[in-house]
Amino acid sequence: MKQLQFVGMLVFIFLLGSVNMNCSNGKANNTADAKSKKPDKTSQTDSTSKASPDKNKPEQELIPVETTVISSGTISDYLLQSSNLETEEMADVYSRVQGLVERIYVEEGDYVKKGQLLLTLEADEFQLAEKKAAVNFQQKKSAFERVDAMYQKNLVSREDWEQAKFNREAAKIEWDEAKLNLDYTKIKAPIAGYIAERLCRPGDRIQPTVKLFSVINTDEMIAVVHVPEKEMGTIKKNQPAFIRSIHLKDQQFPGWIKRVSPAVDPQSGTFKVTVGVRNRNNILKPGMFVNVNIVTSTHTDAVLIPKTAIVYENERMNVFVVRDSVAHKIPLTVGFQDYEKVESLEGVAAGDEVIVVGQAGLKDKTRVKVVRQRTNS
Repeated sequence: MKQLQFVGMLVFIFLLGSVNMNCSNGKANNTADAKSKKPDKTSQTDSTSKASPDKNKPEQELIPVETTVISSGTISDYLLQSSNLETEEMADVYSRVQGLVERIYVEEGDYVKKGQLLLTLEADEFQLAEKKAAVNFQQKKSAFERVDAMYQKNLVSREDWEQAKFNREAAKIEWDEAKLNLDYTKIKAPIAGYIAERLCRPGDRIQPTVKLFSVINTDEMIAVVHVPEKEMGTIKKNQPAFIRSIHLKDQQFPGWIKRVSPAVDPQSGTFKVTVGVRNRNNILKPGMFVNVNIVTSTHTDAVLIPKTAIVYENERMNVFVVRDSVAHKIPLTVGFQDYEKVESLEGVAAGDEVIVVGQAGLKDKTRVKVVRQRTNS
């Protein structure tokens, strides 16, 4: 009986152990399946990175610029001075006789021709004096004719004949003087030009010492400058020059050296140079402040760069030359300069394309896009 109970207990223990092993194997299998179904983050990341483009390397943005093509031409070196314009030909008008102003025919700013009537004086007294002198001359003339007839017949002496002749000549001179004084009551322009000043009024009593008008001829102007004596060897008569005014920015007036003083002022160390200039269209005015440029030397076939293309860096001049859509920073070796251009001695050649707009702040070898090419005038 005890043996049967023992055998039965062993069978129960065996069956209980089998059940526990099956449960353990089921959990393990479920865990393995769950692990096998869980997505692989590394694989997903790799596949995503392969499918999307590289956003860390964007295409470089091109800088828009405007350019011009460098050309060659003529440029000169200048000696720069400043002065005020004057008229080469001017005249102050005075009366040669005293009298009352009867009528004025011109005003300030009017253009007058040489010999044109400007003013008349009251002429009654002068007309009477002229008539009196005319009558006296006729009297002396008749007297001489009578004496001369008698002298031809030897009825009067030569002394009487000469006295009658002298009286006639003196009367003729007095008559001519009276006519001249009468003509002086008509005051006329001594030169052609513009009335700069009118200094009298109708009814004024004037004397020969009183200035009535100032007339200026503005067809030709002059600028007197004082040049350092070290430049005496470079300044010659008829040398080309030109003037510019800050109030006439876009205009340049050609001129020439009219006179060169041979003397040097010992106090200032300068000598006087007079520059003439043609006043086309009467644009230049007397008294206007101008810059006088005297040409001292000229280069032909020079490489000319517009000043709008220049970038200054520590007092050095640079330009950006575009080659294959890349802006190359080129330092300049500069020759002559004028108001608009500079001469490049090396670094830039004729035909190069330089940036004239958009170069401020640009770095060397920056990629650019030319949106406009200007004509190099």
